[in-house]
Amino acid sequence: MPRLALYAIAVCVLAVVAAVISFAQGRWLGIVWVLLAGLSSNMAWFYHRRQRAQAAG
Repeated sequence: MPRLALYAIAVCVLAVVAAVISFAQGRWLGIVWVLLAGLSSNMAWFYHRRQRAQAAG
C-alpha cells in the first residue's frame, strides 16, 4: 500500500476518534471531523486504486 494511502488512513482514524469524543462532549464540531474522515477515506481509496492500476498496467 502506498505511503500516502497509509497517511490518509491514519488521518481518517484520528478524525473518527475526534468526532466520537466531540459528540460525546455534546459539541457540534464533530460534524467537521466526520467530514474530514470522509475526505481522508476517499483519498486513501484513491491512492490505493491508483497504485493497483499502475502495478497492473
